[in-house]
Amino acid sequence: MVNPRFARATWGLVAFLLGVVAWGAYVRATGSGAGCGAHWPVCNGEIVPRAPALETLVEFSHRVSSGLVTLAVIAWAAWGYRAFPRGHRVQAGVVLGTVAILVEGGIGAALVLLRLTGKDESLARAGVMALHLVNTFFLLGVVTLTGAWAGGTGRPRLRDQGAIGVLVPAALVAMVALGVSGAIAALGDTLFPARSLAEGFRQDLAGGAHLLLRLRVLHPLLAVAVALFLLGTAAVASLLRPGRQVRRTAIALAALVVVQLTAGLVNLALLAPVWMQLLHLFLADAVWLALVVLGAAALAEDAPRLAVQGLGEPGSASAR
Repeated sequence: MVNPRFARATWGLVAFLLGVVAWGAYVRATGSGAGCGAHWPVCNGEIVPRAPALETLVEFSHRVSSGLVTLAVIAWAAWGYRAFPRGHRVQAGVVLGTVAILVEGGIGAALVLLRLTGKDESLARAGVMALHLVNTFFLLGVVTLTGAWAGGTGRPRLRDQGAIGVLVPAALVAMVALGVSGAIAALGDTLFPARSLAEGFRQDLAGGAHLLLRLRVLHPLLAVAVALFLLGTAAVASLLRPGRQVRRTAIALAALVVVQLTAGLVNLALLAPVWMQLLHLFLADAVWLALVVLGAAALAEDAPRLAVQGLGEPGSASAR
């Protein structure tokens, strides 16, 4: 079943979610997370803060946008559940999306109530932020998958998928690991800013350096390794699944990976200014979404297949 109106609305919701995620990153990068104190859902004990400071405005506006997108997800879920027949994969998608947005709000509340904001340097903050990143990826991925399914992408299947059935899940896991390392690196950049690239390297490698600094240096190395793996996955997917959607998405993924690597180098060279951190995060989310769409198309049970000896493909669909 295809529902173009619901599919278009879902892509609009994805755009809204990306905007809220970017604004949340701005809150972290500017140290505004403590702008409402250790109060949630109220802000400094008030429903609407009066005569607020700039950091309070930044944090309060993020809470408002988060509340609005939560309501949007709930309305979207109700629509999708009613618009598709019982047992349709879109129904599963909207249920998971609703759970994910509620968990997202809970994690945000925990950061505030546990005072894991502002200049807090604890490993607990890093752990909760890593969990936040994983859930954000899950939320974006589920909503994106649901939009693809509503637009006609076939039911996913891992069994008898050959190399694609291994590469796609591995690429998704690798991308999540890279995202977690990026979130930790960004936190390190916020808490321990450097005045030069050389000073930043000295911070990372100094004896007795904070664990966040020691972890920060791993992110560029992991980024290169994961980028190469994603490029390989895109190439194999376009070869073994010669359908138009897979090939177009594989090209988009490869292009985004190259742009993201370039942005990462620029971010490093410029010592992670706020605007560059936001661009870097947006590109990371774009790579993630492209990978999710590629995986959905390549693993669809009705995807065209090309059998290639040695890659574990069970056979060509077009030859059956």
